Order: sequence, then C-alpha cells, then structure tokens
Amino acid sequence: MRFRIIENCRDEYPVRVLCDALGVSSSGYYAWRTRPESPLKAANRQLLDDIRRLHADHRERYGAPRIHAALRAQGRTVSRGRVERLMHRHGLRAQRPRAFRVCTTDSRHALPIAPNLLDRNFAPTAPNKVWLTDITYVPTDEGWLYVAVVLDLFSRKAVGWAMRDHLRTELPLAALTMALQRQRPAPGLLHHSDRGCQYASADYRKALKNHDITQSMSRKGNCWDNAPMESFFGSLKSELVHHHRYATRENAKRDLFAYIEGYYNRQRLHSAIGYRTPEQAELQAA
Repeated sequence: MRFRIIENCRDEYPVRVLCDALGVSSSGYYAWRTRPESPLKAANRQLLDDIRRLHADHRERYGAPRIHAALRAQGRTVSRGRVERLMHRHGLRAQRPRAFRVCTTDSRHALPIAPNLLDRNFAPTAPNKVWLTDITYVPTDEGWLYVAVVLDLFSRKAVGWAMRDHLRTELPLAALTMALQRQRPAPGLLHHSDRGCQYASADYRKALKNHDITQSMSRKGNCWDNAPMESFFGSLKSELVHHHRYATRENAKRDLFAYIEGYYNRQRLHSAIGYRTPEQAELQAA
C-alpha cells in the first residue's frame, strides 16, 4: 500500500522524500516497481478497464449492481463483491439523485375518484395487464416542460409519453393515446394513477371506458401506491434532468426522447425485472 502511494505521488514529489516520509527504502520501492504483475492483479486491471467502459457507456448512471449484471450478461464470471470493491477503490459510483418535487396534479376537486384496485400489487404476470401513469416536470429557461408517461408494470417499459407546456387533460391523454396505439391491449387492462383532476376528468374517463380499461387511483396523499411510477421519474431526474440546464423546451424534449426510447426502454438494466431491459422483458414474455 505504501509503495502504491509513492507510485501515485511520484510526479509531484521526489521518490526519496516519499520513501522517507512513509518509512520504506528506495531500493524496496524500485524492486516492487519492477516485480512482474501477478495473475490476480492483471485480472483486476482488465476487469477495472471493463467496469470503467461500462460506467462511461451508461454515462455514470450504473452502480455496482447494474455493472455486475452487465458484466454477467457479457459472459464474465465475476462476483458482485469484487465489482463493488474495485469500484469503491477507484471512486466509481452511480450518480446520486437530488430530492426535489413539485406537485403536478391537483386532487382538490369534486370529480369522481376511482377505488384503489391495484392495492400495491406490483407483480402482474404478463405485459399490458397493469399500466401506471403520472406527470412530472422539467425546468427550462423558457419555463416548465411537463411530461406525462404511461408505464407497463410488468416490463417497466414506458409505453406512452407526451410533453407539453401545460398541465391540461390533453397532456396525459396524449400519453395514453400513444400507449394504446403502440400496445393495443386486450380488454380488462387495469390503469392506475393518482387522484389528479386530469385523470378524473370526463375526457380521460371516457377514453378509458371506450377501450374497456378499468380505472384505479391511489389513496389520498399516498405516493407509495404508485411507487414504480415514482421510481421511473426518480431515475429520469437523477440520470438525466439534474445534470443539464435546458435553454429551451425543445432542447429538453430531444434529450427526454433519447433517454426514454433510446436508453431506458432498450439499454438500461432494471433491477425489478431481473436486470433485464424493459424491451427484453416484454419480448421474452411474448
């Protein structure tokens, strides 16, 4: 360990000074430096290179669990503990989320409220049995950009989404329309949301009824009833939004499209579905 410290600092301080400070001999340090690399050290160096490549490929969004899963998917037989130790030793970690939330739906209304039929049963047996939906916001220099997303609970795939500069019912209705056109679910689908006025509106309820979709809503003020949807938005914020300042809504839209369709649905490994991508989970269930 002391020789490694000297090696790391030798460009800033004379080797003899470093050796004296750490209580080792210069000859010992140079002997250590010319020693042949052990098989374990060589293997760790190669593994670290692969970890750094994956970490960079995913724009530092992956921590040790997903890095480990990605390595296993590539045929590497390595323990998760070893990956964790190497990442910790070299300062590689996933980007940290920032806790900040504003309310995007208003439940203070006299519109009809659906019962909580989902009841936190987050384990459907097939795609297009349960959809979750919610609205979030993205700040830009032009003002808020509001984003509505429909998530398939089985595959965790974002099956529908829409972006607008307002919170009117047309926003989540556009996301629902995209999901219906793409997925064409069979009658009996369960649709779960919060109690926002957009989801309780006559237009939204009519769209659900026209497609034989059963509506479910969270209990008042209980975000845990829609936890997977909250998790999706948490990933969106921590992995993308919090690392950018958008001059315009159009700039934000381009990044959000690339994240949702190009990265999240097709590349990002999801722990809740066995470290598969949402698209893999959907295709393997077909």
